[in-house]
Amino acid sequence: MKPKYMPVDPGYFELFEQEMEKNDARVIYFAFASEPELEESRGKIIEVDDKGQEGLFLLFENGDEVRLDRIIVINGIPGPAYDEYDSYALAPLTCQAGYDDCFME
Repeated sequence: MKPKYMPVDPGYFELFEQEMEKNDARVIYFAFASEPELEESRGKIIEVDDKGQEGLFLLFENGDEVRLDRIIVINGIPGPAYDEYDSYALAPLTCQAGYDDCFME
């Protein structure tokens, strides 16, 4: 199941435009799966495509399509989904460690 598209901060569009000028881009993003899963697309970005209700997508020359709100990093620069990714990385550091309460009985 795909999560609903979340609008992307307008500041990211300048980043996407800069990266489209390069011949090679590496994008790491969240795949649409039941559990958080990472995927990677690499190649030349040719455009940002608006697919209406589905959201905005980066289109690559090789045919890959990456939804903008799921991008974690683009060429090593944090993208719109970086904070979500970071929260997964920091979860083990909370006192809950996967439990509902901080107190164990």
